[in-house]
Parts: sequence; structure tokens; C-alpha cells
Amino acid sequence: MERFLSSATNRIDRKGRVSIPAPFRAVLARLGEQELYTVLSVDMPAVDAGSSQLLSAYETRLAEFDPLTSDFDDLSTWFHGDSALLKLDPDGRIILSDAIRDHTGIVDQVTFVGRGDHFQLWAPPAFEERRQAARKRVRELKQQLSLQAVRTRTE
Repeated sequence: MERFLSSATNRIDRKGRVSIPAPFRAVLARLGEQELYTVLSVDMPAVDAGSSQLLSAYETRLAEFDPLTSDFDDLSTWFHGDSALLKLDPDGRIILSDAIRDHTGIVDQVTFVGRGDHFQLWAPPAFEERRQAARKRVRELKQQLSLQAVRTRTE
């Protein structure tokens, strides 16, 4: 399975275009994709982006809900209504919509962050804050898991 790994920050040009990092473009090319599915994150100032497989994964989850419920309606409103398809130009660039810029705070640079089966778009300062918070939580989790392992061995 193809994976989006690492992170990179690229500058937005004066025409509003930004180049998708080469490793991410390579994954998209291997998947035969010429456009990105994007959806605004509901809990972070970020945008999830990926291939048609990402859209399919969301729709598979949606299919688990009764279409006559408000849960279905809310989920569909989010990942259909807050989404867009962005066309890659021949040089692997995209143009970010006003909705994406408003949601993320992106101005003149974009940080692309690999998330395995998809990637995210962030304003660089917001991502750095998120990265530091995640590292802190992982350190705490690692300590908790180490303590649990010690307790298990001594019992």
C-alpha cells in the first residue's frame, strides 16, 4: 500500500499555486491520481488531502449510518459539503481555495504532513504547535506504557 510520509513546507507563488512535495506526487502518480480530494478537518486548523481512496474510505464509513438519521446528515454535510477536488497541474501544483485558506490560516507557505494513507495541509506555525503538542503527548504515553510494562513484569 502506498504511504504519505514525512513533512515539507513549500511557498505559495504569486499566482496562488503551491507545489505538492515530490514524494507525495510520486504516491499520487503510482495511484494514477490527477486530482486531490480535500476536506476541512473538524478538530484542527488543517485540511485532509488524498486520493480517491480517501473519499471512498469516508463514504464507506458513512454507509454504516442510517441515511434517515441526523448522524448521517451531519457526516455527509461535513465530508461532502466541506470538501473539494483540487486538480494538479502538469507541474504537480494546486491552487488553494479561499475556504482552505480561511480554515487553516495559510498565507504564503503550506506545510504538507504525511499521515499514511493521506496527508494534511497546515499553516506552518499551526503545524509546529501541533507537532510539539503531539510529541509531548507521545512522550507521556511512552512513559505510561513503560510503567505498565514494569508493573506487568513484577506481578
